[in-house]
Amino acid sequence: MKDKMAEEKLKLEDLLGGVQRIEELERIEYVAIVGAGVMGQGIAQTIAAAGIDVLVVERSDEQIERATESLKTTMEREISRWAMTQSEMKSVLTRIKWTVDKNEIPECDLLIEAVDENYDLKRKIFRELDEIAKPETIFISNTSTLSLTKIAEVTKRRDRIIGMHFLNPVPKVPLVELVRALETSDKTVEIIKKFAAKIGKTAVEVYEYPGFVTTRAIVPLLNEAMHILLEGVASAKDIDTAMRLGYNFNTGPLEMADAMGLDEVLAWMETLWATLGEARYRPCPILRKLVRERKLGKKTGEGFFKYDADGKRIN
Repeated sequence: MKDKMAEEKLKLEDLLGGVQRIEELERIEYVAIVGAGVMGQGIAQTIAAAGIDVLVVERSDEQIERATESLKTTMEREISRWAMTQSEMKSVLTRIKWTVDKNEIPECDLLIEAVDENYDLKRKIFRELDEIAKPETIFISNTSTLSLTKIAEVTKRRDRIIGMHFLNPVPKVPLVELVRALETSDKTVEIIKKFAAKIGKTAVEVYEYPGFVTTRAIVPLLNEAMHILLEGVASAKDIDTAMRLGYNFNTGPLEMADAMGLDEVLAWMETLWATLGEARYRPCPILRKLVRERKLGKKTGEGFFKYDADGKRIN
């Protein structure tokens, strides 16, 4: 009788221990973000605004300095528009820690990679961080076109690899695509759905496929608008006006591409063209020309249109 009671007690303790481990796994209080570009900054701001501490990891102090100044400038612009208060900005900035030391990552409950759309770079980062992060930590990639399954291959946590495709500007767009890799577990999806809701995002679950939903759908529209411009059918201004007023778009396709970054748009098109082989994804020559000239849109002050220091269109 005593042996049976002892056995039942052990089972109960194991069950309670399992529940506690699941609760600990779902408790996300400290998030690491690798990459402090425009997307990394926006993701950091969004997460910090939700009351979660953030660690942003970059390769050099110079990049960190540029990123911190850029984020402050962006938020100060929001303050000038009455979209944010000084106290809100201070609250966000105090929750963000910037570092070049990736050895602080093991302290984090979740890791988000937000570097350029480059397979080799992403796989290198995941391989390195897989060795130092806690075994239960979920790894997220902010990829917009690449295969999560191929990225996950270099890790020992394939069931805990998932994509979160944020759209720019991250703090303002209420959507995020949750991308399942081949071996992503249902538990991982459940945890990240709750995390997305906590940071104010509506999560749309998609299965791995080049471009997912948002990128695959928007790229042909952007590309066709560029071809219309190239063929001299209408000016850039009139193309955007036609699409805004005719279809109730907030922003025309050419200004939208400028906001996304023309180098990013070109990378998406080249990936979709290479993987799907369909002509609608083949980049328009005018896009290649602008990228060669480093006219990348709002971030450089010129793309299809020109912009002032605050990113406001001036032509």
